[in-house]
Amino acid sequence: MTAASSGPAPGVGSEPDVGSDLCVLGGRSHPELTAGVCAALGIRPGALESIKFANDNTFVRIRQNVRAHDVFVIQTPAPPVDEHVMELLIIIDALRRASARRITAVLPYFPYARSDKKDEGRIPITARLVADLLETAGADRVITCNLHSPQIQGFFHIPVDNLSAIGLVADHVRTLDLPRPVVVAPDVGRAALCRDYARRLGAELALMDKQRVRSEVTIHGVIGEVRGRSAILLDDELDTAGSLQKATASLLAQGAERVVYGCVHAPLSGPAVDRLRSVPLQAAVVTDSFPIPPEKRVPGLRILSIAPLLAEAIRRIYDGRSVSAMFEG
Repeated sequence: MTAASSGPAPGVGSEPDVGSDLCVLGGRSHPELTAGVCAALGIRPGALESIKFANDNTFVRIRQNVRAHDVFVIQTPAPPVDEHVMELLIIIDALRRASARRITAVLPYFPYARSDKKDEGRIPITARLVADLLETAGADRVITCNLHSPQIQGFFHIPVDNLSAIGLVADHVRTLDLPRPVVVAPDVGRAALCRDYARRLGAELALMDKQRVRSEVTIHGVIGEVRGRSAILLDDELDTAGSLQKATASLLAQGAERVVYGCVHAPLSGPAVDRLRSVPLQAAVVTDSFPIPPEKRVPGLRILSIAPLLAEAIRRIYDGRSVSAMFEG
């Protein structure tokens, strides 16, 4: 059997900066992120036992009193995705039965986010199913980051805080001091977001003319001037890196001097690591919303932590303060 460990978060001081009825727990998917969030809050991770029996059933035990507590459960849907989603649901059920006052599911990446619409016959809307399961299990609130489709918030009857970590990525790109920068939106759907960050970086905006048919991506060209520029390609997710590979080739063919890539979520599935090694990027800036093991940390990959962002959102929710104010101005 395997078990999730719990114990002191590194760097935690002797006095917490939040109330004693706040509890932050983490499933088995990303213990490093849970530890980072707790360190930022100045508390220890909540005591949780999660084991797999020989029959492949998951068993969870909350190993501390959570009655009337404000509990936040951190779980990212890293592979095996279904197993981690199920573990999260079981943890929420255990907390509800232990009389937690409020339960917030913290999903840095929302599982099945791309299955958000019925665009073919006889297919599911799995993102809606996940929303229903979270509510049925007993979640009172959800925190997530950079939803692939913001309308997923409408699948819920409970509050959903969709945080943005793209500012964290854009601020790091700013420190690279790139000459003649131009922010490139990978498709029309990301144009508004990239326009905001082009303004934030003091850069111009370009747009890729991209078409996706199922999993096949075709790039027809670039709208805007990239010749002789430092192209900053911003996106929400780096999965197999197929789109990145084609986008980088297109930008360099259009005369870009260099390409820097930035995104929030980096599951790095399948051939992603090999493709990253072959793509002539100056840098690829991502966050740790997914755990990235050493064998996937290719040269040029820069990993930023979203733990402080999640910790600040948790602190504001616990205090009853605005979360949206984090992104104003």
